[in-house]
Amino acid sequence: MREEGPLALRMRPRSLEEFTGQEELLGQGRPLRRLIDADRIPSAIFYGPPGTGKTTLALVIATMTRASFIKLNAIAAGVKDIREVIAGARERWSLENRRTVLFIDEIHRFNKAQQDTLLAAVEQGTLIFVGATTENPFFYLNGPLLSRTRLFVFEPLSSGDILELLERALADTERGLGKPAPAAEPEVLRSLAERAGGDARIALNTLELAALTAESSGGRVVITTAAVEEALQSQGYTYDRKGDAHYDSASALIKSIRGSDPDAALYWIARMLKGGEDPLFIARRLVISAAEDIGNADPRALTLAVSAMQAVQFIGLPEGRIPLAQAAVYLAAAPKSNASYKAIEAALAAVEEGAVHPVPGHLRGTGYRGAARLGHGKGYLYPHDHPGHFVEQRYLPPEMGDKKFYRPGEEGFERQMGERLGRLHTGGERSASQRPTGGPGAAERRKNNKKGNNKPT
Repeated sequence: MREEGPLALRMRPRSLEEFTGQEELLGQGRPLRRLIDADRIPSAIFYGPPGTGKTTLALVIATMTRASFIKLNAIAAGVKDIREVIAGARERWSLENRRTVLFIDEIHRFNKAQQDTLLAAVEQGTLIFVGATTENPFFYLNGPLLSRTRLFVFEPLSSGDILELLERALADTERGLGKPAPAAEPEVLRSLAERAGGDARIALNTLELAALTAESSGGRVVITTAAVEEALQSQGYTYDRKGDAHYDSASALIKSIRGSDPDAALYWIARMLKGGEDPLFIARRLVISAAEDIGNADPRALTLAVSAMQAVQFIGLPEGRIPLAQAAVYLAAAPKSNASYKAIEAALAAVEEGAVHPVPGHLRGTGYRGAARLGHGKGYLYPHDHPGHFVEQRYLPPEMGDKKFYRPGEEGFERQMGERLGRLHTGGERSASQRPTGGPGAAERRKNNKKGNNKPT
């Protein structure tokens, strides 16, 4: 008898032998596989994207375990349901010496009080709890519950895994697409497998929809690329603007720029825009990347990124995608340096470690009342009065010695900056008697300093 329900439901694996993917978890000899085979499954959290086999694996465990298996969905279940399961688990253990496995799908939808209801039962071993979630458990699950469970991470299925599932669905006359099965060229199936995003549910249901809408040829339904394209469009595109996809995509964009790959940068921007991401969020990430990863290797990068952000704010979407693309391509192709980023991090670390010293007297401001009488600014050498607008003098507190935070990179314009700084400081410190102190306007500035006419700097 033909099973009912969508293809993804009908083709759900009934045993570990039918399970496809997640080799890191379920391959022969892997810890989770050994625990399942020995019927010693611990309390656990199955975390991963949709369509990767979390619920399927729980149902496979249900067929293999000698324990009583109870399934709840966090969307519909509440505290009362959990307490009833716990009471039944105690009775079952007391009277039948039989364990209870409680599987809760969408566990991230439980609030703190609902999650807390599980704690004592899990801690005491009254029941074995298995929860499945597509959301980051470190954000959505209570620490005490996480500490009582093992976390198993499910990865998106590979295109090869999905291709295997598609071929199985075509060949299976009992649960698959019927008899005779629709025909589909290998390249059509490969294209679908690659575009399913690692989601077996999307792949199988798209295949079924394509088969239903495909035209017959010679008395047999033929699934074409056009039918798959149309079916994929009806599936829509999923992107969680508040979940892991939001942060992971932004991370991928920044790393693509840092790795000088403009094509990847454009791809991740397209993914985010297609998913409804705020374009200003993307623009802000580009500004950060311009300063962090390119810096003074190409000072124009920051200017362009800020201009792109302002353009997006001014014109919005859909045209705003164009300045975003322009900036991303420029940043990816630009020379790279994180010297400025490393420098400020090193300076902050020095301050946090206690390098908080008084401002040296010659660097203190002179434009406020009493500053001159306190000796502020005394001995300061005005660089513009000296050849090359430079004079050697100390700007760091003397307690810090010759501490260096900024180390220029070797790429782009920053190389020139480093060479100039090297030329300026060649020869080291010069004594005060050797330093030029005159120059046009020097006397007038000293006079103004005494009067307090200069603004503090």
